[in-house]
Amino acid sequence: MKIKTISRSEIIYKNGKSPLAIRFTHQRAHKLVSLGISVEPRYWDKEAEMLTAACPDRAILQSQIDSTLASYRKKIQRLEALDVAVDFSTLFGTASKYTPQLVDAYFRERISDMKRAGKINTAIKYAATRTSLGKFHPAPLRFEEITLTLLNEFEYFLHNEGNQPNSIATKFSVLKAVYNKAIVDKIFLCKENPFLLYKVGQHWTATRKRAIHKEDIQRLMQAELPTTRSRYAEFARDIFLFSYFSAGINFKDIATLRHADMDEGRIYYRRHKTGKPMTCRLHPLAQQIIAKYIRKGSSQEDYIFPILDRHEHRSEQQIHNRVHKVLVHINRELKAWSKLLGLTTTLTTYVARHTYATVLKRSGVSVALISESLGHSDLSTTQIYLDSFENSQIDEAMQHLL
Repeated sequence: MKIKTISRSEIIYKNGKSPLAIRFTHQRAHKLVSLGISVEPRYWDKEAEMLTAACPDRAILQSQIDSTLASYRKKIQRLEALDVAVDFSTLFGTASKYTPQLVDAYFRERISDMKRAGKINTAIKYAATRTSLGKFHPAPLRFEEITLTLLNEFEYFLHNEGNQPNSIATKFSVLKAVYNKAIVDKIFLCKENPFLLYKVGQHWTATRKRAIHKEDIQRLMQAELPTTRSRYAEFARDIFLFSYFSAGINFKDIATLRHADMDEGRIYYRRHKTGKPMTCRLHPLAQQIIAKYIRKGSSQEDYIFPILDRHEHRSEQQIHNRVHKVLVHINRELKAWSKLLGLTTTLTTYVARHTYATVLKRSGVSVALISESLGHSDLSTTQIYLDSFENSQIDEAMQHLL
């Protein structure tokens, strides 16, 4: 690309002036861009490509010319830094709008955006991927450098670091999402998307299904509290049973249930993981558990269970930290219950969710209704199945819980 500043002396205005322009030459083709300045031809030095010293207002006009030239040269340098061929389409088209940015810096922006949006768990996954990518490629990495070869090398690195298949799949899913978002945000000009050839799904493996039997649920309900119990022992059992009797509701969704979410024997909530609106009929035993924890003077905005305090836990980060802290205590106590009952499967809040689905399946309930994928990595698929049935069908199916 050659750049030359010219006076279009073939054009003479009534005031005797000729317009100035920049002539771009590429592969014998020319493009003229007006500078919006006109001067008498005698004030233009063709060889030096600048205004003569005698030109009126020379300093101001020459400064405008130099500034415009500098902006185009800067665009060319930016395209060259992005390894983009400099031609008329890239210099004057949409490609000229691309701003180079390192992968790590863009990752930090995405993580900050997620935290501001309250997507704490997603932000944690992005941060973990960013950390792994930084260990793999300590030098500054540009999006243009992410190739199929680099992805294969990153996979090999993660394997050597001891990452399990699903962990690797998660990290590649995050990296793919960041890469595609950078394309949309015009952070770089994508010549060839390596994720069209690299299949992220190859790493996903079915997790071992963890569920206990209906008889184990009854044993858990009837078991005496251990004499040396911690203050979380009874609460852990109640939360496990509430999840089981409430269509396998997730622990965070339990923690954030408010009194306003109950109406005419049902609970209504939106799943934190998928954002899907959910509802289920409150099983009588679930109602008994709720009654145990209702506090005097509670308002509709108060949380049902003593996990969160709306006056203390206000931000998404505070809610996340508190839920995680209590979950650790609950799963520790559920592990103790597992030993007490002699169960081969260690109880967790997740086991309650999967047991709900498995017990209904063993009772002959439609597989489409409860979906075996309830315990798989893509839990949103389960909600799609459930959403396609009427509440009455789900309510009837839940009669099999005991």
